[in-house]
Amino acid sequence: MTTAPSVSQIETAAEALSGRIVATPTVTLNSTRIANIFAPETTAYLKLELFQQAGSFKSRGVLLAIDAMTAPERAAGVTAVSAGNHALAVSWGAQAAGLSAKVVMPKTADPIRVEGCKALGAEVVLADNVSDAFAKVDELVASEGRTMLHPFESPFMTLGAATCGLEFARTHPDMEAAIIPVGGGGFISGMASAIKTALPDCTIYGVEPFGADSMWQSFQTGQPVKLDSVTTIADSLGAPMALPQSFSITAQYVDKIVRVEDAELCAMMESLFHALKLVAEPACAASAAALAGPLRATLAGKKVGIVACGSNISVEKHQRLIKENRSVG
Repeated sequence: MTTAPSVSQIETAAEALSGRIVATPTVTLNSTRIANIFAPETTAYLKLELFQQAGSFKSRGVLLAIDAMTAPERAAGVTAVSAGNHALAVSWGAQAAGLSAKVVMPKTADPIRVEGCKALGAEVVLADNVSDAFAKVDELVASEGRTMLHPFESPFMTLGAATCGLEFARTHPDMEAAIIPVGGGGFISGMASAIKTALPDCTIYGVEPFGADSMWQSFQTGQPVKLDSVTTIADSLGAPMALPQSFSITAQYVDKIVRVEDAELCAMMESLFHALKLVAEPACAASAAALAGPLRATLAGKKVGIVACGSNISVEKHQRLIKENRSVG
């Protein structure tokens, strides 16, 4: 399916999720501790999706996917590949639904995420890298009959993200632009289609790290691109490829993709910590980093929606990344 969900489909999904997920709040960043990071007269509305179940937007799509499973599929359980946020959401969703979960994570995953999955009752399999992790998930599907819940190339992930986008648009109908983080494309495809449908004049930007810019490259070529390598601290945005469904919807509703350096992500992580006391993972800082960086002049004086999409990072890693960035700078 390469069509975006309709408003009625999003509303139906939101009703199905009601009481099980958090209708996350937004905050206007007009405190002098943070507002001067952006261009003068710019109004930033921050949607706090990091307060979502399991710590990220992923829980929305995971629940919708589990709801659609048949009884035999439920009996066999679920599997997923993820560096953290999706694995945590699948572990949480499976526990909530009483299903078995076996998640495959790269060995480089933050230990707090690995332990978080185990605490939620999932079995964790560690792989040498992301490619090996996808291969291992394929093995689990074949040998154990588990249903793979894809981290982004899924109508359920797009639809779940769209419920977040519609919440955002209806909370701030005066938004003139929105900046959405891009990993594989599941989040931005849903967010962008929902916001653009509700607010047709709102300009939608995606933001990726330079070291994981598969969607940016795909926009340049007009078709999904697979990266030779991924080099970014933002592991939640480190998908090694764009895929047809999420790319197609993203291309229909997103006006432009911009990129940020890892150093910009670290600097914004530090700003969010000092100004708002948020322990944001690198991906969580991406929207704000784009508004303070490559889109600062373009969106000066505008009302802009940005998203804090996840907070699954240990305090130790958070502080280490900031300290390392300071020493390099």
